[in-house]
Amino acid sequence: MTATDTKGTRLTEIGRVAVTVADQDRALDFYVNTLGFEKRADIPYGDSYRWIEVAPAGAPTGIALVLPREGEQASACETGLILTSADIDADHATLRARGVDTDPEVQRWGAPVPPMFGFRDADGNALMVVENG
Repeated sequence: MTATDTKGTRLTEIGRVAVTVADQDRALDFYVNTLGFEKRADIPYGDSYRWIEVAPAGAPTGIALVLPREGEQASACETGLILTSADIDADHATLRARGVDTDPEVQRWGAPVPPMFGFRDADGNALMVVENG
């Protein structure tokens, strides 16, 4: 083993995370038209599959909207995804006005914890929004 072999792998970034959805068209509509994300990919492959990626404009990491594995069903989950907001109160109000299932109010725990709230996507998958700064 050489000295460079002991330093780990050549993994460099988190390129995307996958969120399982029951209906890719409905999920794409939610993430693009409700959240305002950009569609980065919508590529058919195989007999009837699609690879769909969305992300906030300019974000380095995207979300892949994937169907469940064959024989499984999509079920709502805690994704662990945390989105960043420059104005948490405005984003909370905007999402509520658009009918998104959000927490009733922004949580404020006090420093050093930033303000935050949770919401659920069209499949009930839970995501968190945290104020930047």
